[in-house]
Amino acid sequence: MSRPVTLFTGQWADLPFETVCQKARSFGYDGLELACWGDHFEVNKADEAYCSRRKEILAKYGLKVFAISNHLVGQAVTDRIDLRHKSILPDYIWGDGDPEGVRQRAATEMIHTGEAAKRLGVSIVNGFTGSPVWHLNYSFPPVTTAMIDEGFADFAARWIPILNRYKELGILFALEVHPTEIAFDTASARRALKAVNNHSSFGFNYDPSHFGYQGVDYVGFINTFAEKIFHVHMKDVSWSKVPVEAGVFGGHTEFGTLGRYWDFRSLGHGNIDFEEIIRALNRIGYKGPLSVEWEDSGMDREFGAKEACEFVRKVDFPSSGIAFDAAFEK
Repeated sequence: MSRPVTLFTGQWADLPFETVCQKARSFGYDGLELACWGDHFEVNKADEAYCSRRKEILAKYGLKVFAISNHLVGQAVTDRIDLRHKSILPDYIWGDGDPEGVRQRAATEMIHTGEAAKRLGVSIVNGFTGSPVWHLNYSFPPVTTAMIDEGFADFAARWIPILNRYKELGILFALEVHPTEIAFDTASARRALKAVNNHSSFGFNYDPSHFGYQGVDYVGFINTFAEKIFHVHMKDVSWSKVPVEAGVFGGHTEFGTLGRYWDFRSLGHGNIDFEEIIRALNRIGYKGPLSVEWEDSGMDREFGAKEACEFVRKVDFPSSGIAFDAAFEK
């Protein structure tokens, strides 16, 4: 049986919730991964009645919800807070902008997100963690081991109370491994798991697009963290095979700028080998949704979202229940 194909609504938050439901149904999706921004899933309003109304609207269009995502608030839990965060956070989380106050309010909101997920009837919260050490990623001036150790300890101290509450609720938190987060490749993901003592409620929202252009083995990541792949994003990325003007760090250029080393692409239009990803997901027994996070600055998003849904259905094949050479046996 094929896995459900869902659409992550984060890139559609400029549209009302019901409009996105209408479009997702017309594109051919089975359900939605609801972003906790725009009006798609508002954590501060998500009481039982609100969650029931959301499910009624989803059902009206024959859609299901398998996960909610609160990347923007999660980012602020351990980040170095500055004015960039004001633009992505709800006013009641930003408050007066005092960095520690923002971090504490964000942590409380992530707990509320898990409680709201429980009321909605889903068991996965995707998101970001932020990072107190991302600014130290390039080691000049020289970065000491102690500085990195302190950063991972701060991450653990802030997130373990959230994860403990998620465990009580039966909710899993899936970090999208991503530049600017505490985990952005395989090595840092392994270290993040160690920092939270391999907490049973902490795992990953696997998204290959953030690995490919870094040179990270994105199929190997699945094999390495088989038991911690809680959710999967389907997103493509392209990277150049020849020298360019703006390298891996982007050269302070915007997405879509000519001369960038890498850019996100609609599914099937980049360099990611999705067949190998599906084979790896089959090997580990992943049965959850394949959620399209559609990003491509050079393509109409409605055309791309429909095409992406078709692409995922075509590439997602079930694993074999028998050995192919079993018929040779007497």
